[in-house]
Amino acid sequence: MTNPETQIEDVTVDTSHGCILYIEGLTVSFDGFKALNDLNLYIDEGELRCIIGPNGAGKTTMMDVITGKTRPDKGTVFFGQNHDLSKMTEYEISHAGIGRKFQKPTVFLNHTVFENLELALQAKKDVWTSLTKSLNGEQKDLIEKDLETIGLTEQRNLRAGLLSHGQKQWLEIGMLLVQDPKLLLIDEPVAGMTHQETERTAQLLDSLAGKHSVVVVEHEMDFIRSIANRVTVLHEGSVLAEGKMEDVQQDPKVMEVYLGS
Repeated sequence: MTNPETQIEDVTVDTSHGCILYIEGLTVSFDGFKALNDLNLYIDEGELRCIIGPNGAGKTTMMDVITGKTRPDKGTVFFGQNHDLSKMTEYEISHAGIGRKFQKPTVFLNHTVFENLELALQAKKDVWTSLTKSLNGEQKDLIEKDLETIGLTEQRNLRAGLLSHGQKQWLEIGMLLVQDPKLLLIDEPVAGMTHQETERTAQLLDSLAGKHSVVVVEHEMDFIRSIANRVTVLHEGSVLAEGKMEDVQQDPKVMEVYLGS
């Protein structure tokens, strides 16, 4: 293939630079208020990108559009070369390889850590299959590897309701990982965590970059500094600044609207 551009309907998407997520001209309005205003964002394959911005900047709306919860008024939203997310259902987007973790962990509190991962692994099948079909050796190995990745091997038989707040967050990330997503959207992962849990979360997300593309939305600036190679600052629904953390911090526009001078 000599041409790096992919023609899909009336939109030409340039895939020559290895984008896994391509957002251009994205606009979403709610009762006349533009939550997203001509937003452009490009996430590379295997990249760990941090998204920051004040409340109302459009961070949650952006993730809602990516996952199919909200339909854009206009703009282009592509996942890889062939998936036009604006025309897909939430279910189709999830199965295409996009996983989203919300701020509040949603785990099955009365099930063990292992059972939570087992249920997540079977999530792509129907409910009856999930409840009746036992795991094969390959699936068991996958869960064991996942337990090691999220640091919960010793808690494998512990009921999820007994985990600390941070451990519940890691478990939910693990529940996404067993489904092998290409892109992970992580919303405020360290809110309410202890300092030690925050450090462990930074290590976990660092370890995922490269194997997955990871987009982290967070307000905790020390945490962002510890993991960010590239930061995007949103303001009033569009990109205010983008680049290395040290450069973004010194941007006068960013200092004025978000970080403070």
